[in-house]
Amino acid sequence: MLRINHPTSLQENKRRREHVDMMYISIETAIALASVVGNVLVVLAVCVNRALRNTTFCFIVSLAVADIAVGVLVIPLAIIISLEFNTQFYTCLFLSCLLLIITQSSILSLLAIAIDRYLRVKIPTRYNTIVTQRRAYVAVFLCWILSFLTGLVPMTGWNNRNAQGNLSSSSDIVCEFTTVMRMDYMVYFNFFGWVVVPLSVMIALYGEIFRVIRRQLNRRAEATCDGDRYYRKELKLAKSLALVVFLFAVCWLPIHIMNCISFFCPKCSIPKFAMYVGIFMSHVNSALNPMVYAYRINGFRNYYIFPSTCILLFSIDAS
Repeated sequence: MLRINHPTSLQENKRRREHVDMMYISIETAIALASVVGNVLVVLAVCVNRALRNTTFCFIVSLAVADIAVGVLVIPLAIIISLEFNTQFYTCLFLSCLLLIITQSSILSLLAIAIDRYLRVKIPTRYNTIVTQRRAYVAVFLCWILSFLTGLVPMTGWNNRNAQGNLSSSSDIVCEFTTVMRMDYMVYFNFFGWVVVPLSVMIALYGEIFRVIRRQLNRRAEATCDGDRYYRKELKLAKSLALVVFLFAVCWLPIHIMNCISFFCPKCSIPKFAMYVGIFMSHVNSALNPMVYAYRINGFRNYYIFPSTCILLFSIDAS
């Protein structure tokens, strides 16, 4: 029996789709604003507060810059790609690669922070001679270079161009991430190689950091000295930074797990709503880090309170 779509039902479906798109764009825009404002405050806090100008916070600034890029670049690109606009294959592929570059820079910055914290508690007497400000800048530079190199791998040929058939260089496609990006690259190279391995290393490093700190504090339990204060301060900061790593894993693993399901089980269908939630969670992560710093690190908390107080007093005077 031939089924005819009624014009009214088509209009309702179109309105529903437009409503969903508007909700998606609104939520993404709110996440982008929160990410940019919060992480700009992080960068400014490090620049203004001399107590925060050390090697660890150099890596935190690198992470904040990556999170700012998420709000300024990644989320707008995700919105554009979700609207399914027509463009050339390699243009869509390059835009998709930019999303990977920013993600990679975040995880490499987190790995650099973990290594820095490990060296600080493992070799405290030699730390300042080994981890200098100049070497920290070099490490940040290498993190970003490596992020670009790994993120742009699909541009060298590991992509879905062959799956598009006889596609000429001038032909347009509907730009979607899964249309241009191969899932074996996303699963084996991006997820297993550049997410699981760094996260595993970070978990091992923070486990060792907490073990060393607890051992040192137990040794100094009956003594009150600078060493005791030093390790208690390191313990508090290590807990805060480990929380940042934990939030990164919680926010990013769902979308990667769904990619694995799509790759290893092609017949399994993943609801579009679940994919949207996974994308939202990966973007929300960029807005969470400044909140962790504000609530757990005094230098950031004091800096955040001061601008907020000034804005409140200004609004009271204006009224």
